[in-house]
Formats: sequence, C-alpha cells, structure tokens
Amino acid sequence: MTSSLRREPRQARSRAMVERIVDAARAVLAAEGYDAFSTNRVAAAAGVSPGSLYQYFPDKTALVDVLARQWVDRMSDDVAGALLAHVDAEAPDLLRSAATALLDAVERDPLMLRIVWLELPGARNVAARDALERRVRDVLTTYLRLRHPATAERADRLAWVLVLTAQQLTVRFVLDPDPPLTREQLVDELVAVSAGVLGVPGVPD
Repeated sequence: MTSSLRREPRQARSRAMVERIVDAARAVLAAEGYDAFSTNRVAAAAGVSPGSLYQYFPDKTALVDVLARQWVDRMSDDVAGALLAHVDAEAPDLLRSAATALLDAVERDPLMLRIVWLELPGARNVAARDALERRVRDVLTTYLRLRHPATAERADRLAWVLVLTAQQLTVRFVLDPDPPLTREQLVDELVAVSAGVLGVPGVPD
C-alpha cells in the first residue's frame, strides 16, 4: 500500500504531531469502532485542530489506511522472519514455525484484524490482505525452490495455496467466538494440510 498522507511531515514537530494523530486514531478506533470513527474525534483525542489533521490526512479512510498498513507490516515482518529463521530446517519444522508465527501475528491485534477483514470497504480490504499475502508468499516460494527442487516449477502456485489456506484458517479461528478446535490442534492441522500439499511428512496421526 502506498502512503495515505496528504503530505509528508518534514520537521520534527510535524512528525511528532503526525505520530500523535496516528496514536489517537488507533485509540479512537479501538474505543468506537470503524463506523463511529471520525476525523473530528481523532483530532480531539490528539489535541490538535481538525485543520491541522487535514494537512496530513484528507479523510478518515486515510487514517485507517495508515493503521492497516502498520498492522500488515508488523504481521508480514513476523511471519516472513519466522520463515527466514527456519529456511534451513526440514519442511515440518518450517511449516510449524510459519503456522505458529502467523497465528501469533493474527492474535496480536484482533481489533485491526476485524477491521481489515470485516469492516473496511472492499477495495481497501483487498489491498491490505494482498500486501500481507504477497510478502509471505514470496518468501515461501523462494524456500520451496531452494529446498524442494521437485516443486520448483509450481512453487509459486503451491505457495499461493499454502499461504491463503493458512491465512483464512487462522483469521477464522481468531474471529470465531467458539472455534471447534484448540490453538494447538489448529497448528497441527495446518502443518498436516501443508505437508500433504508438499508431499512431505507432517504430524503423526
């Protein structure tokens, strides 16, 4: 996602004000939800005038875009980092580390998860999801090409299937008020499904 700022703050005072606005936006969003979220409420919470806020953020969607981008960046850093840290591991260990890291990342901020998956307007929702999927998929594709030469020709397709499957299941697990399995069972199932797709040993029955 590209920056949603109307203009970039150049002076330290301006950067500090933008950070204060973004922090206030996160607090207002958490307290009131997306539908009640407004630039006037954020300006009041940040202690700035609406005019000062509008210098940098043209509307409420621009503020939410920044929050969503920060959330996606943190998630993709966590999951890609877990993959890179285990890039020399055997497939079951890497799959378990990746599944656990994705679940950890999804659980860390359920508010932003709900907003990005359920409340953002369609195009913005898709952009946020795509940003996360693309980075993790690229890392997994590289791993498959290096460690599983037999899958090299379809590594990009396999990575797409694995990343979207894991993403949808972890998101549903966190958002579902009463999921039919435990966290550990979910990780086991994700490893088993992923190992089946790759044709490698997964978890014992």
